[in-house]
Amino acid sequence: MSSAAASAPHIPVLLQPLIEAVAPVSGTWLDGTFGAGGYTRELLAAGADRVIAVDRDPLAFEMAATWAGDYGDRLEMVEGTFSRLDEYGDALDGVVLDIGVSSMQLDQAERGFSFMKDGPLDMRMSQSGPSAADLVNELPEGELADIIYLFGEERASRRIARAIVAARPIHRTLQLAEIVSSCLPRPKPGQSHPATRTFQALRIAVNDEYGELAEGLMAAERALRPGGYLAVVTFHSVEDRMVKRFLQMRAGRTANANRFAPQVEKDAPAFEIITRKAISADDTELADNPRARSARLRVARRTDAPAASVDRAALGMPQKSPKKGRS
Repeated sequence: MSSAAASAPHIPVLLQPLIEAVAPVSGTWLDGTFGAGGYTRELLAAGADRVIAVDRDPLAFEMAATWAGDYGDRLEMVEGTFSRLDEYGDALDGVVLDIGVSSMQLDQAERGFSFMKDGPLDMRMSQSGPSAADLVNELPEGELADIIYLFGEERASRRIARAIVAARPIHRTLQLAEIVSSCLPRPKPGQSHPATRTFQALRIAVNDEYGELAEGLMAAERALRPGGYLAVVTFHSVEDRMVKRFLQMRAGRTANANRFAPQVEKDAPAFEIITRKAISADDTELADNPRARSARLRVARRTDAPAASVDRAALGMPQKSPKKGRS
């Protein structure tokens, strides 16, 4: 690991496998989830001429103020969402996306992401717009239950939504965590906290994380030059499924659902898949960084085919018409 990465306050997962998959690093790259700057600094250390660092969280740039100037005009920082990354750069040599909430956000109780620390029920990565408290206190019970079921895959979503509505107003993280815990059996040793799925669902809804991912993948396709790399790290199955399906579809690897149906003319492949299977952390990285346990890395290389849009439903993205939550 380079000294640049080692000095970062939070270690990005699958950093070395990512750098190895896209080597040799050169040209202009865009880091769409800048965070604490680990990927950006490693890309610059590995040979990138320039990195455009994008994040919707203004705190990320406040934290980078102590070291960003060391890179001069090799580093450009943009406050924005990676779903619009093609507006920040084009003919890029690479795009890196590390999907999900960052540890620096989880570690700060006042950001409201953690069910283990008391803080305001916020969860906004951009620190603007409707918060988790707004959703919890204002949504109808049925809509709240659907969010918890759809984005958190919580089978007890209706029971939890009833308890939340009965306890309104709710403005603190531990207050919500206790309400959710009261609806579920006490966890056995080794099981996750009872509020895990509900907090995940609210965070995804507040930040439109699945929509951002779908749009970000298409934006990367538009922004990359032929031969440019797209590298995406995900942390749970829905995100990984969306990335996998996007790359398969845009690499021309999807087959007709019905072999008797007429052949449909496909777009020319826009990507060549580099990682046949998703890359996971090895034992050494897991020992150093347990957060890497659920991480998956997929890498593809852009061809010269024209960019195209992909239907969100085809990516396996949870839609706004979910099955009804149980109990």
